[in-house]
Formats: sequence, structure tokens, C-alpha cells
Amino acid sequence: MKLTDLYFKPAKALAAVGVFAAFSGSYASFAQTKDAVIDNIVKEANQNSQLKTLAHELLDVVGPRLVGTPQMEQANNWAVEKYKSWGVAARNEKWGEWRGWERGISHIDMVSPRVHTLEATQLAWSPGMKKSVTAELIIIPDVADSVAFKKWLPAVKGKFVLISMMQPTGRPDYNWKEFATPESFEKMKKERTAQTEAWAARIRKTGYNGRTLPVALENAGAAGVVINNWSAGFGVDKIFGAYTKRVPTIDVALEDYGLLYRLIESGHKPKIRVQTESKEHGVVPTFNTIAEIKGSEKPNEYVILSAHFDSWDGGTGATDNGTGTLTMMEAMRILKKIYPNPKRTILVGHWGSEEQGLNGSRAFVEDHPEIVKNIQALFNQDNGTGRVVNLSGQGFLHAYDYLGRWLSKVPDSIRNQIETSFPGAPGRGGSDFASFVAAGAPAFSLSSNSWSYGNYTWHTNRDTYDKIVFDDLRNNAMLAAILAYLASEDPAKTSNEKSVMPVNPRTGEQVKWPDQTSPTRKGGLD
Repeated sequence: MKLTDLYFKPAKALAAVGVFAAFSGSYASFAQTKDAVIDNIVKEANQNSQLKTLAHELLDVVGPRLVGTPQMEQANNWAVEKYKSWGVAARNEKWGEWRGWERGISHIDMVSPRVHTLEATQLAWSPGMKKSVTAELIIIPDVADSVAFKKWLPAVKGKFVLISMMQPTGRPDYNWKEFATPESFEKMKKERTAQTEAWAARIRKTGYNGRTLPVALENAGAAGVVINNWSAGFGVDKIFGAYTKRVPTIDVALEDYGLLYRLIESGHKPKIRVQTESKEHGVVPTFNTIAEIKGSEKPNEYVILSAHFDSWDGGTGATDNGTGTLTMMEAMRILKKIYPNPKRTILVGHWGSEEQGLNGSRAFVEDHPEIVKNIQALFNQDNGTGRVVNLSGQGFLHAYDYLGRWLSKVPDSIRNQIETSFPGAPGRGGSDFASFVAAGAPAFSLSSNSWSYGNYTWHTNRDTYDKIVFDDLRNNAMLAAILAYLASEDPAKTSNEKSVMPVNPRTGEQVKWPDQTSPTRKGGLD
């Protein structure tokens, strides 16, 4: 998912308590009515949770799920078999094709002026190496302009080139704020800002950018490209994709990157030995995993549980979006056991290639208009391990009515933590619910609290099993199952009438509802 859309902070005028107090007396009495199905959902979730088993199988055994990798296909097949073992019909549905690639071993060592094994990994889609390469390191220079850079460029031949700024501190700002003097903290921030601006200018003067510079270095004969993409957390880096095609691009952790950088600056001419392995598998099919419990009265109306299945692969994709996946799988398991004959069809979608632009969900929306037009409600979860604390109406005028009725029956321990915003604004990206909102379907994000998601687990090398908070995950599985049950039982079809969009104060024009976007059906090849 995209970080820009993670932390939706709704207006607090309709916080959970306020919302329910604003409803009519009939809602209050409705909320007090005991519901055996809800009670049994809560009991099953608490007494027979399968979340830890599912997490182990998906994250420890299968591992990360980068689009186009054998591990992604393995995850798709694992989910289908798991659903079938619960008696839930499931299938893998092809939505497109992608460059097939498989990560191998990364081993990077400093061999001079002393021996030290570095914390480092190749980026996704980095080309494999037939044998290890030992070479000197150099830093991208601060040249006058692109002409001067072209004159310098032959100097990279046979060398590993550092192209990221050396961070002045590996301590996150909260740690400085807690322990430093105010004067020291402000001094560090001022110096860091100046250094960051100077480094950005250094890169601009080469005539290239972050995407094109590695390719230019590769074409000039560099042995490889070395970066550090620090997340502003202790020991954490973001791991994305490589742009080089013939030589490796490796991310070196901040601590070790700084070591190499300082040795270069002091004239010690450090050398590293790099062995990165990977395999190319050509163009491979890519899938969404779909499972459903067929409706008994209105089988052609749908309640959808939604979570993207793919991940980046610096870690194991535990909180982005293993936790969303596990939440929806556990909710479906519970529903099949406690509520096996829903009125409406309850469908779960585990979408592929969300990280490259919501491709799997956009394909589903494009391929299944008959489902999209008959969605009662869709609930998506995709921003970390925390309990759900925010729910927006996504710009649907009457969302407060049906979401309010359903939330009023959710147990207080879950409901009272949720702030709501009605009608809210339609999501324009960030996660897969936006694919459905753009098509006019009532789709909603179950947005969770942070647990330091942005700095520590979102797309990082630390997004692993140990970061999961299972109490919060169990809370979310109960919520998803209860909302799906109530949406299925509701005698009324939900309204997807859109609220009037506000006027943009900058342009004076009315904001438009987001347009439906077609997916990239064949990707990763350029």
C-alpha cells in the first residue's frame, strides 16, 4: 500500500460515541438486542483462534509474496487449499502476467581494510550474479553539472558506486527528542536538512534521477550500485525494486553504509565482495485468490472481505499485508463455522500486485461488473497489525445509516475504539478498496492504529512475524466477521448514492469522484 493514504485522520465530530448517540432510539434498542450469531463469532474467535497457525504457515513457511515470484504462486495455492479444508469454495483467478523472478542468497562482505560481514540485501528484480565480485567502492561526486559528470563517468568502471547520502544519525527523531538537549536536537535537524538539500542538488547536477542514475552507472561499467534507503527507524531500511538489468543493486543498512562511506572519505579505499543470486522465470501468470460462501436468499448480492495478498520482500510482508490477509481468512473460517448459510454471498478477495498499483483488485472490478454493481458492502484491511480505529463513509451519502446500524451491534470493546467520519471522502488510492469506490461500490477501509507502521514495518526489512500483535488481529477478525454477517442479514440493499463533492479552494472547481482505472495486465518487463 501507499504510505500517503495510510493514516486517515477523520474529523472527530462523529467519533464512535458521538455517532451512536446521534442515532435514533430504535438504533439504541437494536444495539441492546442479544444476537446469538455475534456471541458465537466472538466465542469462536477467542477460544479457537487459528491466527498464529495461519501466520506461521504464510509468513514463516511461504515467506514474502512479491508479484511474479514462485512464492506468490505458492501463497495463492496455499490459501485455496486452506479454504477448501474449511469447506469454503476457493479458486485462483488469473488477472494478468508479470516478470517472473526469484530471490536467491545475498551475501555482502567488506574485505578491506578489515573483514566485516555487512547487513545488506539486493533489491527486488536485481539481476543475479554468476560469481562473486570483489571491488573498490567510490561515492558519486559533487560535480559542477551534467557535462562534468559525463567526463567523470568512466571512473566507475569495475567499481561499486554509493549513490545515497550518508545519514548524520541512525537515531530516529523521537529518540533525540527524548534524550538530547533542545539545542542539540535543533542543531542536528538543521544540519541534516542542509545535508539533504545538498545531496539532492548533487544528484540533480548529474543530469539523472533516482531511476535513471543506476542505469547510467551500469552502462558505464560499474560493478554494482549501492544505496541506503533508511526508514527513519532504528536499523530499518525500505526495500523496493532495482532499475539495473545486468549488475546488482544492493541496499546496505544505515550503520554499515555509514561505515563504508566514512572509509572512502578518509582515503582507506574499502573493498567489498558481493554475491547476489536470483533467477529469471520469464513471463508468468498472476492471480487473485477468491473464496466464497454462497448466499441462500440473495446469492447475486455480495458482501466482500478484502485484503491484498502480495508484498515487497525485504521482510516477509507480515504487516503489509499479511495481517490483513490473516484477518480476512480467519473471519471467513469463523463465518463458515458459525454462519454457514448467509443470505447474501460472502466473498473474500486476496488481491495480487497491489504494491504496483492495485492491479489485482482493479482487474477484478474490470472483469466482474456483475458483482461490483451488486455489492452490499466491501471491507478492506491493509495498514498494519493494529486494531481497527477509523472508518470513513468514503463519500457515500447514506453510509452513516447502514454502517451505523451494523456498528451498533458490534461489541462495545471493539466498537468504542472506532472513530467514524461521514460521509467522508472517496479513497483515491492507497489500497484495494479504492478500486471499488472508483466504480461506485460501497467499499470501506478498516483502518488500524499505527504500531510505528510507517517507520518500522511498511515495506521494510523488519516486516516480520514478530511484529504481529495477535490480540489486535483477533479483534479485527471478529469485527470483519460481524460486519459481514450483519451486512448479509440486512433486509435493505445499501445505497451507493454519492455525496456532493466539495469545491477545491485553490482552483475553485468542484472535486470529482475518482475515475475507475484499468490495471497493468503485463508488468515488470521494462
